[in-house]
Amino acid sequence: MARYIGAIDQGTTSTRFMVFDQSSSVVACAQKEHRQIYPEPGWVEHDPNEIWRNTQEVITEAMQQHSLSATDLAAIGITNQRETTVLWNRETGQPVANALVWQDTRVADYVSELAHDGGQNRFRAKTGLPISTYFSSLKIRWLLEHVPGIKPQAEAGDVLFGTIDTYLAWNLTGGPSGGIHITDVTNASRTQLMNLHTLAWDAELLDAFGIPMPMLPRICSSSEMYGIATEGGVKGVPIAGILGDQQAALVGQTCFNPGEAKNTYGTGCFLLMNTGSSPVQSKHGLLTTLAYKLGTQPAQYALEGSIAITGALVQWLRDNLGLIQASSEIEKLARTVEDNGGVYFVPAFSGLYAPYWKENARGVIVGLTQYANKGHLARAVLEATAFQTREVVEAMEKDCGIKLDALRADGGMVQNNLLMQFQADILNRIVVRPRVNETTALGAAYAAGLAVGFFQDTDELRAKWSVGQTWNPRLEEVEREQMVRSWKKAVTRSFDWAE
Repeated sequence: MARYIGAIDQGTTSTRFMVFDQSSSVVACAQKEHRQIYPEPGWVEHDPNEIWRNTQEVITEAMQQHSLSATDLAAIGITNQRETTVLWNRETGQPVANALVWQDTRVADYVSELAHDGGQNRFRAKTGLPISTYFSSLKIRWLLEHVPGIKPQAEAGDVLFGTIDTYLAWNLTGGPSGGIHITDVTNASRTQLMNLHTLAWDAELLDAFGIPMPMLPRICSSSEMYGIATEGGVKGVPIAGILGDQQAALVGQTCFNPGEAKNTYGTGCFLLMNTGSSPVQSKHGLLTTLAYKLGTQPAQYALEGSIAITGALVQWLRDNLGLIQASSEIEKLARTVEDNGGVYFVPAFSGLYAPYWKENARGVIVGLTQYANKGHLARAVLEATAFQTREVVEAMEKDCGIKLDALRADGGMVQNNLLMQFQADILNRIVVRPRVNETTALGAAYAAGLAVGFFQDTDELRAKWSVGQTWNPRLEEVEREQMVRSWKKAVTRSFDWAE
């Protein structure tokens, strides 16, 4: 009997393959970064071929670490950066262009054009999403209009669209030689083309965005037997789970009850709250999205607060300013000062997402004096993540009428103890890090394991969750409110910068 479950975690900056055992412990892990391509200001691209190569390499490396063979794996789950858009040729398997990453803002003119007739929220009732550069719909349209000759091929189904989960599943199951063209409801809900209520592609939306139905994948649940891998060291292993990365973290944190929430601190920051079997329309700048659909069980929904730039701001400090050599060094630099020195950093590099949805906002640093040094800047970088999270929590509590008792935190940045303490301080809530921090990959493994009987049910998964570390708030209320006022003032300075 297979002893383990595998998960491909394809993120914005890197790809990992992780292997978990029955107790949710990590058995093997390999990771590899891919290039971030910036052809013009505001444009962000990835090379799909590089991502596919890296996926194969990390699978091989992780399997070799523990001397595993394909027969040791009961199934593989896939979790992925969402909204990032790939178009490729069905016959050759070759991408027609680089992938347009979720952060890419080149479609801003389309946003204005579509919002002119019916406003930014004209599709919210069906999709739960505002018109924005963020989602896949306008990225597909841009590629169809700017890559010569592909629109007729898309109409014939010879050029295929997929988010990264779709692209990897297609390649893993044969590619041009019979690869399956699928996605799950969570990723489909981020294209702005799926109806939240029918869980199907919507003809009215496709017409509004100018996207042909034949190029779209089949929408499946998040946990079922999709197909069998035909490639590399996992040949013969079922592909049985797919979840967008933030929904995967929700599952990995076992937030299966309405009102339970998690925040993932990665390239961006994404706070999701389970709202149960009915979608809740936000009145405070959040997104309504699919949480997961496990096999034939009813779909579950979530409210989401999406923040574009958090961990990416640490990378910017490292790569663009050279103030640190490795991202892990930021905590040490930030601890060289007692506070932020009055410096606030609003990282609206690609506009502001929740709760503002300001496409034309741009990044600002405010409060600079001759006193400020690189330690204050490092501290402001970390605090920006916590301030943005607080604003999303405020919006979520207004929408749901539920006050969070504790925030479950995961992702790469939760290893930063200074950030986690400040998050508890500025939220005035307990922040909890689970024992197994790799909740995104774990959620994909859970979805795959449920589909093949490796795990029995969600009660079993919930029993596996345990606390790793807890942070309690210890900031005085007067100081907290003063800092929040300063932050909100700084945010307004970022508005309407791009014309």
